[in-house]
Amino acid sequence: MISRFIVSCIALTFALPAFAAGDATVGKGKSQVCAGCHGADGNATIPNYPKLAGQHANYLVKQMQAFKSGKRNEAIMKGQVANLNDQDMQDLAAYFASQKTTIGAATDEAKRVLGERLYRGGNESKGISACMGCHGPNGSGNKPAGFPALSGQNEAYTVKSLTDYRAGKTRAFDEKDDAGKIMRDIAKRMYDEEIEAVAHYISGLK
Repeated sequence: MISRFIVSCIALTFALPAFAAGDATVGKGKSQVCAGCHGADGNATIPNYPKLAGQHANYLVKQMQAFKSGKRNEAIMKGQVANLNDQDMQDLAAYFASQKTTIGAATDEAKRVLGERLYRGGNESKGISACMGCHGPNGSGNKPAGFPALSGQNEAYTVKSLTDYRAGKTRAFDEKDDAGKIMRDIAKRMYDEEIEAVAHYISGLK
């Protein structure tokens, strides 16, 4: 199972469409409306909202497009992106991608140890693949494949994301979304304790 998962990750590396480059300077000027939830530099201080700083631009564009089309269902974001055109999205993505992510402390040793074990080695007996297979040893993600950077992500947001994947909510774009299927298959095998541990470890990963 783990080997098939790795092959799927490699295949997706060559499947992601290319996006035109945005202008980070222009994007900074457009980002003021995003600051309330995601922070002025993309380092959200509200735990339930994701940090955007340092995220791959192509991944951010894909998410904004999904919110706008309704393939990703979230009322606040759908309203925020409703009037954005493709260039707006490119510029915003370029700005947030150019920012540096802040890293959390991950001070709960029990959670950190379990989270590290799952992130780096998975749990083959449960069919849980190692997170680093797609997201990298240091959480830097895989830009060509469209796998997001996770390093330093807000713990509460990661818990919500994995829980949503497990429940089949909001994060599933469509049946052709192979990355979404991978995440759903992994998350549905995870207990709450495992989700919380991985999210805690990721918050301090660098």
